[in-house]
Amino acid sequence: MRCFSLLFIFTILITLGSCRTDFSTVLSSGKLVFSRDTVFLDTVFSTISSSTYVLKVYNHSKEDISIPTIKFSKGLNSKYRMTVDGMQGENNKIFNNVTLLAKDSLYVFIETTPNISDANPNDFLYTDDIEFDSGTNLQKVALLTLVKDAVFLFPKNLGNGKTETVTFDDTEFSGFYLDKNDSVNGNELHFTNQKPYVIYGYATVPKGKTVIFDAGARVYFHANSGLIVPQGATLQCNGNASTTNKQENEIIFEGDRLEADYANIPGQWATIWLREGSTNHSINHLTIKNATIGLRIDNQDQTTVSIKNSQIYNSSNYGILAQNAHIKGENIVINTAGKAALACTYGGNYQFTHCTFNNNWNSSQQFALTISNYKFNSNSETKDLIQATFNNCIIYGAYANELNLEKQNTAIFEYQFNNCLLKSDANSSNSLYNFNETAHYNNIILNQSPRFLDIAKNKLNIDNTSAAFAKGNPVYAIPLDINGKTRTSPPDLGAYQSMAFPK
Repeated sequence: MRCFSLLFIFTILITLGSCRTDFSTVLSSGKLVFSRDTVFLDTVFSTISSSTYVLKVYNHSKEDISIPTIKFSKGLNSKYRMTVDGMQGENNKIFNNVTLLAKDSLYVFIETTPNISDANPNDFLYTDDIEFDSGTNLQKVALLTLVKDAVFLFPKNLGNGKTETVTFDDTEFSGFYLDKNDSVNGNELHFTNQKPYVIYGYATVPKGKTVIFDAGARVYFHANSGLIVPQGATLQCNGNASTTNKQENEIIFEGDRLEADYANIPGQWATIWLREGSTNHSINHLTIKNATIGLRIDNQDQTTVSIKNSQIYNSSNYGILAQNAHIKGENIVINTAGKAALACTYGGNYQFTHCTFNNNWNSSQQFALTISNYKFNSNSETKDLIQATFNNCIIYGAYANELNLEKQNTAIFEYQFNNCLLKSDANSSNSLYNFNETAHYNNIILNQSPRFLDIAKNKLNIDNTSAAFAKGNPVYAIPLDINGKTRTSPPDLGAYQSMAFPK
């Protein structure tokens, strides 16, 4: 009986509350409080929509208030859009008589899609304000967006709801062939540093052609996009050492989400794919960020892929996945990958000198380095591993074993580590990990910390407290480190000459 009485009273209260159709409000008096006084909408590319940003508006008074107007200073001409507590107002730009209850708040969600012509030509900033009320009660919140002009490369619309595709290994990809004489972009096979490039789908190099990236080029890949270099085609990345932290001479490949929250999110785009039969690749001072596979290199035509002074960060699968490839690498840094920072699989011929391979992915199934002489995902198909040599390198990571060697006896498996810092807890009964056996291991530093500066920020520099300090063999020394700094003798292990860390 008591339960019935409580339920009856509760029902009456709900009914009475639901009968209230309006609130007694007073006009806003210019005492609103905001979660921020300026909303920075980060950087956007011209004509591409930003992410959605949030502004909270608080009424700290004891009275329900009515805000006569909420609008942009530029009115209906503003390139910003907003919703106010789910309301769209007039074209998402002007709102009238907005109620805000006592001790309550409302949410303003803000987006923008500016054109480069809308921005200030001196600093490329597009600005506006959100105005709350007017006259003596006027309050403003500033809006600020940096707009980048860019060259957009994407599959053309073929009509009937179809767009361009490219097909490899009987698989169709959304993509297109780069055109040396495109009517809009000019020579699409030459990426300069004049404007950034934004790529949708797979940009593909025509057979027999060379794609060239100048020092300072910036390329942004949309989700599920990448670069394919097929049979007979060539990739040349002609970056140089930079003198500032802006990496002004580095070539940078990364995703097209420019917000700070996406700076280190893996898997935002697909890969740079050097396919079977592609040829004479040269990569210098290239940084690859947040791909699924940074570099995928398949079955080269016996020419060597030269990779120097390059960095690959935050790959959701592999930093470099090589299958029966020929690679000569110097001053390479790879940090954090879902499966392996470097995977040399299905045989091949590899030589890496003064490289730093580290993996701190949150999984015990990841490695800094994995080497095999069988095909990826098919251990019955083997190829000779002619050479896998590592000189003056660091191979390290978060887990006890960061070196993975997998051998099939049906093919050659030749490997050697000279003056390297390795992290491994492999069973010594496995002859592949006999670190005292000089045919494969010479002057190995085992399970000692390199003491990297800041792994989370991809700063794998070392100082003189590192176990890698001055442990290199001068015979293998590359005169300059990845930043163009002169190496001392004996050299430090890894891609970086040691430095004094900031305190």
